[in-house]
Amino acid sequence: MNRHSLQRMLHHPTLHKRLVDRDSGWCLRANRWGEGERSRSYFALVSRLGDGVFWYALMAALIVVDGLDGLAASAHLAATGVIALALYRLLKRWTRRPRPFASDQRIHAWVAPLDEFSFPSGHTLHAVAFSLVAMAHYPQLAWLLVPFTASVAASRVVLGLHYPSDVLAATGIGTSLAGVSLWLVPGVTLFG
Repeated sequence: MNRHSLQRMLHHPTLHKRLVDRDSGWCLRANRWGEGERSRSYFALVSRLGDGVFWYALMAALIVVDGLDGLAASAHLAATGVIALALYRLLKRWTRRPRPFASDQRIHAWVAPLDEFSFPSGHTLHAVAFSLVAMAHYPQLAWLLVPFTASVAASRVVLGLHYPSDVLAATGIGTSLAGVSLWLVPGVTLFG
C-alpha cells in the first residue's frame, strides 16, 4: 500500500466518522465514572496534582534526599518540562480540537479545564515524560510514578477534558520526548 492509498483510506468519511464515534463513545463511558463522588474526587485530586504540584514536590524531594545528584536529576526534569510545555502549546494551537464536553452535551467537565483545546493532553504528556526521565535517574521510583501517571492519563478522560486519542497521542509524544531527553544526557538510561 502506497502513501496516497493510506491517506485516502484514513480520510475516508466513513472510516473517519467511525473512529471519531468510537473515541467519543469511550470518552462518554469513562466520563460516567465521574458521576460517583469518590471516583470524581480521586480523579480531580490526581488531575490537580498533575498540574505540576506533584512534579515540583518530586524535584524538591530529590534535591533534599540526594543532594547534587538530585539537583542534576531535577534540572533534567525541568529542562524536559520546558520542552514539553512548548511542544504541547504549539500542538494545541495547531490542532485546535474542541474538548469533549464542548462537543457533546452528554459529557460533563467535572473540573475546569486549564485551556480551551483538547489535543494533546498536556497533563499526560508531562506525566509520561517526567516519569520516564525520573525513573531513568531513580528506577526505584517506578512503584510510585507508574500508577500515578496512569491515573493522570485516566483522569483526563474521566473528567471529560480529553478524548482517549488525546491521551494516547500524548503518551506517544511524552515517550518520544523522554527518549530524546535521555539520549541527550550521557550516562542516564532506562535500560542500564
